[in-house]
Amino acid sequence: MTAAAIFGVGETPYVRKPGSGRTELELLAEASLAAASDGGIDVHAVDGIVAPFIGASAEELAAILGLTDLSFAATVQMGGASPVASLGVAAMAIAAGQARRVLIAYGINGYSGRRARQVVDIADQFAFGNTLRDYYLPFGASAPPQWYALMARLHSERYGTGPEALGAVALACRRHAQLNPRAVMYGRKLTYEDYLASPMITDPYRLLDCCLETDGAAAVLVGAADDPANGTRRVHLAAVAQGRPFPADDIVNRPDLLTIGLTHAAPRAWEAAGVGPEDMDFAQIYDCFTFEVLQQLEEAGFCERGGADAFVAGGNIELGGQLPINTAGGLLSEAHVIGLNHVVEAVRQLRQEAGDRQVPAARWGAVTGWGDFGDGSIAVLERGDGRG
Repeated sequence: MTAAAIFGVGETPYVRKPGSGRTELELLAEASLAAASDGGIDVHAVDGIVAPFIGASAEELAAILGLTDLSFAATVQMGGASPVASLGVAAMAIAAGQARRVLIAYGINGYSGRRARQVVDIADQFAFGNTLRDYYLPFGASAPPQWYALMARLHSERYGTGPEALGAVALACRRHAQLNPRAVMYGRKLTYEDYLASPMITDPYRLLDCCLETDGAAAVLVGAADDPANGTRRVHLAAVAQGRPFPADDIVNRPDLLTIGLTHAAPRAWEAAGVGPEDMDFAQIYDCFTFEVLQQLEEAGFCERGGADAFVAGGNIELGGQLPINTAGGLLSEAHVIGLNHVVEAVRQLRQEAGDRQVPAARWGAVTGWGDFGDGSIAVLERGDGRG
């Protein structure tokens, strides 16, 4: 178990509208200031930054926040797996004495600022750009739903995964968003019939299998768990792990397309935390697409491979079920800020601050990240009073 804890969280409003007039750096600064306020510290006490791979550098964040004594900075390049993996980097920096309070912030103008991006530019957004440019784009595989559909189709052929399971994920996220006024899809209910009627994007992904494009940012502050200066509303980082499939830069030439980064990372996280998936009161699963939730539930050990269809049925992943997931609405129905909003929601659940969507007496929670061609990360979080 690490000796670090999350002691502050913050967000901007999440929106889907053109021309907000705000830069990603401004959004990141607003979320960072909110996290500092939530943590009860002056933002100038921050001395470490795990900077996002998109939107701003550590130097830019330090400058706009007025951080005059930045002793540690790093950036994690794992796409959407980066925010959760960043928790581990922050914990290591604190354990090594490189920093005392580390800021992690992720934000994006995903709706207003990137809709005009050309397909040919997408290769520049990923660490495996050469593979994309040379072997995927020429065949028309130019966007994430096309890449990840390869794994979804294989899983369907092997295990019979159908629209019922994918729809169960979409509906669970949308129902939870109705309890979260911050969610972009708050007030917009969804039925299974609505889900089936949504246009097919790339088989098996319909429009409502795909995450939102939004503008916004989120931030968390990580510090030493035993530092009284970090307040009393702390959530312990019991374990953080990251992993990658092989080869990480190509899907179709893998020995097994269903082995992803989380396949390797999750067992290490459970062992380090001293608990298992059966001990989790909730899970915030990176939901870029509905099938990736099913796949991560399996690979993280919440159910066996091929068992996700049955696991998500009958409201099992909704509030009141065995494992509520994405209790704020997730990337599918709350917002997409590279997944750091999942960490924010997990902290609020463990601090008993989630209001109508609160999981009763939540002590343990897991958060996953998914990025690039299947990079994975997982954090196991424990309520601050859990150690007695």
